[in-house]
Formats: sequence, C-alpha cells, structure tokens
Amino acid sequence: MKIVREALAGTMESSDLMVKIAPVEGELEVIVHSEVIKQFGDQIRKVVNDTLRAMAVHQGLIIIEDKGALDCVIRARLQSAVLRASEGTEIDWGKLL
Repeated sequence: MKIVREALAGTMESSDLMVKIAPVEGELEVIVHSEVIKQFGDQIRKVVNDTLRAMAVHQGLIIIEDKGALDCVIRARLQSAVLRASEGTEIDWGKLL
C-alpha cells in the first residue's frame, strides 16, 4: 500500500495507542514511544512490523504513541491508520487476520 496522506487512529487513553502516519520518500521509518517499552518493546515492534508487512507498506513515517495497548489493539489501530492514509487500494482481509 502506498501512503499518500497523513492519518491518525487511536487515543492517548490508558490501554490504547495513537498511530500517526505520514507519506515520505525513501524507506519505511517506524518510531515507537511506549510507557512499557522496557517490558514489551520487542513485542510491540513485532506486531507493528508484521502488520505493516501483511499490508505491504514499504514507505512512510509511522509514529506509535503506546499507553499499554494489547496486541489486537495495536494491530487494529495500525490497520485503521494505514487504510486512512492510503488511497483506492484493494484489501486482502484474509492476510490481515
């Protein structure tokens, strides 16, 4: 998927996260800020990277502001933000489960 505009998804409430996406030229850059980065940073990055790979996102700036969200919430918020930031792309929903 090609990121063509800025998009947001999520909140800054406890057990949630805010995903900010912006188009950029060059490689994909993912920045993760989390209150639980020391305990769960590797798992958060794994979920984010797996979701982006499944959605074929290869360019853009992704900023994650985590407040202790579960994996399913991370996936859902990231998918929502990517869909809002992309344009006219067919989704293979089976790959996203």
